[in-house]
Amino acid sequence: MKLESYWHDTATRFGGAAKGPVQGHVEVAVIGGGFTGLAAARRLAKGGTNVALLEARHVGYGASGRNGGHVNNGLSHSYLAAKAALGKDRARALYRALDAAVDTVETIVGEEGIDCDFRRCGKLKLASKPSHFDTIRRNFEAIHREVDPDTELLGPSDLKGEIGSDAFHGAMLSRKSAMMHMGRYVHGLAGAVVRHGGVVHEDAPVTGCERRGAGWVLTTPRGRLSADKVLLATDAYTQGPFAYFRRRVVPVGSFIIATRPLNRDEVAATMLGNRTCVTSLNIGNYFRLSPDDRLIFGGRARFSAVSNAVADQKSGKVLRRSMAAIFPHLADIRVDYCWGGLVGMTKDRHCRAGEVEGLYYAMGYSGHGAQMANYMGEVMADMMTGRGDRNPTRGMDWPPVPMHFGKPWFLPLVGAWFRMKDRMS
Repeated sequence: MKLESYWHDTATRFGGAAKGPVQGHVEVAVIGGGFTGLAAARRLAKGGTNVALLEARHVGYGASGRNGGHVNNGLSHSYLAAKAALGKDRARALYRALDAAVDTVETIVGEEGIDCDFRRCGKLKLASKPSHFDTIRRNFEAIHREVDPDTELLGPSDLKGEIGSDAFHGAMLSRKSAMMHMGRYVHGLAGAVVRHGGVVHEDAPVTGCERRGAGWVLTTPRGRLSADKVLLATDAYTQGPFAYFRRRVVPVGSFIIATRPLNRDEVAATMLGNRTCVTSLNIGNYFRLSPDDRLIFGGRARFSAVSNAVADQKSGKVLRRSMAAIFPHLADIRVDYCWGGLVGMTKDRHCRAGEVEGLYYAMGYSGHGAQMANYMGEVMADMMTGRGDRNPTRGMDWPPVPMHFGKPWFLPLVGAWFRMKDRMS
């Protein structure tokens, strides 16, 4: 079993990073080489802006190369809850931004010719308990009526043609959702940045960010870069001199296993509908088939802000038990990959983007970054160059998480609370 991301291991790596020192001056410097930063840099470079991107490790090192491969529309949690908390107009704007986010990924794939198996497959939100189906039904009725008619409510009998499991009590189908090979996409996106004239620096963590007159000076171990404007796009992997953001984004581990390739009969017995799937538990799971027919099965197996070989292996054992509970016929299947990564969670599970004291930012995707990060990268690129403001989070309050100063000591307590809610629901 390989303790590395399936997406990175099965993709041709980006080879266009700049060599030599980090130096000079640019109009825009982007910090972070995931989907947000790369999408922003691509759009800026295409528009003629002199842009350089600084990535601490390699492009896609963080969540962009460590996720479950879903490109889903729909809010992270209940549309009804978002309406109650934010109002109907804001809830609809956020929902429609996620629709636009899937469209954005599809457009980038087409424009850049990225071979990443992008496919509109539809998403199933699966009810893990009978009471959860009642909640899903109420949410579906509001969504279908107010914001997304391209949805359908599926009863237990309808699931027999979708998924080979008796563990669920119905589902909501969102047809706009998609899937893709994340490694091929992120490396293809980095190549597009360079092709359009942007510069990408890998192994260049930003250790200093200082305001100098109307601009900025960024310090890295490889040198200094000055910029008129800076976009911070580091999400759960935010380090260095950015305490304001570390207090507002909680890094939470998410872990994934990938089986050996399934044969034709196993595919038919497991994922006949070949969609992306998420379960309704607070500590639930998400799964899909890979392009080579592996079952990619993930979840927040352990509430931790640590992802390393030891943590990933422990979480992989938990995930294997969860997979066997849903798909008993796969209980003894070989697992070829096990990996983890960090998700940037906000308190209300809605992302934030904007500008604070001259520093632009977009982060806090709360599990929906594969699509939303690409969209928000383009939104911020346009905002920074005066090409319009499509920011769906504009004006939303973003207070710090109480008692959070960068290291989320409280995650085990949160996990215990959610486990209790799952037992009682």
